[in-house]
Amino acid sequence: MGKVRNVLQEKTIPVIFVSPDTTVFEALELMFKKNIGALLVMEQEKFVGMMTERDYARKVILKGKSSKDTLVKEILTENPVIVSSNTTIEECMWLMTNKFTRHLPVIDDDKLTGIVSIGDIVKYIIDEQKFIIGNLEHYITGGR
Repeated sequence: MGKVRNVLQEKTIPVIFVSPDTTVFEALELMFKKNIGALLVMEQEKFVGMMTERDYARKVILKGKSSKDTLVKEILTENPVIVSSNTTIEECMWLMTNKFTRHLPVIDDDKLTGIVSIGDIVKYIIDEQKFIIGNLEHYITGGR
């Protein structure tokens, strides 16, 4: 099975991030425009956390706060589960399932290099299985 680096090579969307001082409303607008469920939070070039739709639902809506008056730094997840580009796809699936997360920031040598979502992982697994099945069919039919 592949590694996170293989998934990142297939991604066409650049890493999207906001600063901790962005309003939650602005962050949500960006998430809507980019059709994503999580944003990385960067302060200068330092990764400081992640804001997800779940953070918004639990820390803004359910607490009766206003997204226009709340800053990302007030609701972000400061220490999300992270992986490296050498992490296997199997490990990602285990982490996502057992840590109840849908997004994994990718950190290599203390530097943010990307993010993988459950959708990215599932797509990778499906594509890999299609490739294997195609090779097996080719082998069984003798290349016909």
